[in-house]
Amino acid sequence: MFSTSHGRRVALRTPVSHRVIASAAASLAAALTLSACGGSSNSEAATISLENCGRTVTLSGPAERGVTLNQGATETALSIGAKGQMAGTAYLDDTIAPQWQAAYAEVPALDEKDFPSREALLETKPDLVTASYSSAFDDKAVGSHESFDDLGIATYVSPFGCKDKSKRPAVAWDSIATEITDYGIMFGREDEADAVVAQMRETLTGIEAAAPAKGKSIFWYDSNTTTPYVGANAGGPQLIIDAVGGTNVFAGTDGSWADGSWETVLAANPDVIVLADASWDTAEEKKNYLRGDPALKDLKAVREDAFVVLPFSTTTPGPRTIEGASLVAGQLGGDGA
Repeated sequence: MFSTSHGRRVALRTPVSHRVIASAAASLAAALTLSACGGSSNSEAATISLENCGRTVTLSGPAERGVTLNQGATETALSIGAKGQMAGTAYLDDTIAPQWQAAYAEVPALDEKDFPSREALLETKPDLVTASYSSAFDDKAVGSHESFDDLGIATYVSPFGCKDKSKRPAVAWDSIATEITDYGIMFGREDEADAVVAQMRETLTGIEAAAPAKGKSIFWYDSNTTTPYVGANAGGPQLIIDAVGGTNVFAGTDGSWADGSWETVLAANPDVIVLADASWDTAEEKKNYLRGDPALKDLKAVREDAFVVLPFSTTTPGPRTIEGASLVAGQLGGDGA
């Protein structure tokens, strides 16, 4: 699923309860696996209507042929056990989480590297199309929301990806819970969605209590070299940093992700560097760049191999964000993940 080659994690050990983190993470995986396998659904053939990015999503009943266009959307649907109601998936950032891989394998993958063509999408005869990012509903991708409205097909985009940024909620655990709940409503699996949210909150409580990054400064390195693309102060990365009790060196930069500067990183000399592992920019590539740069190689975190690695997909707000927090907490505690 992700790189586990973190090198020596010198100076990352802290006197926290690793059992709390490990137990919470295990409970989370077990609960999500149970949901992914199916289970009870409180679906009823009644009209469904909910607000999404300033639009109204309407279904005549729970979706029976949903198509998910980003990994975040796919994993959200799988997390509530909706595999039997999915007609297709698309566009992976890395690898589907282990607890959902078996369910994912039973759903047709239309295109794992990009959005499918509109023709391929419509061939699945979907009644609902969901995505993590508004770019999916562009004429250069699968087509506009309005074009699907004309065909009687409902569409939904993650509230964090609304095209109109003024419609986006603040990234918070509560707003992540709201999106999971929306999926529960659209697929008629509200009980399963409630269970996922409850487990997320329980796991978060354990991580916050352990606070393995207390007193540590963290540089969240997403991608790029000339100008680093970084975790800023208002997205999934910041949520995770807050959960583990650390301080983001780019806390003064607005946004979920943003262009940072190497000057800021050098001045901060962070204790820990979190590396997002994505198919388009791997953690290993970023490690090699940091170790090979004449200035960056002398950063404390680089010299001490104080790297934390996690899949990019866990940084997209959704049911895997809490997994991202568990992975960071575990590695900071010296247990690895």
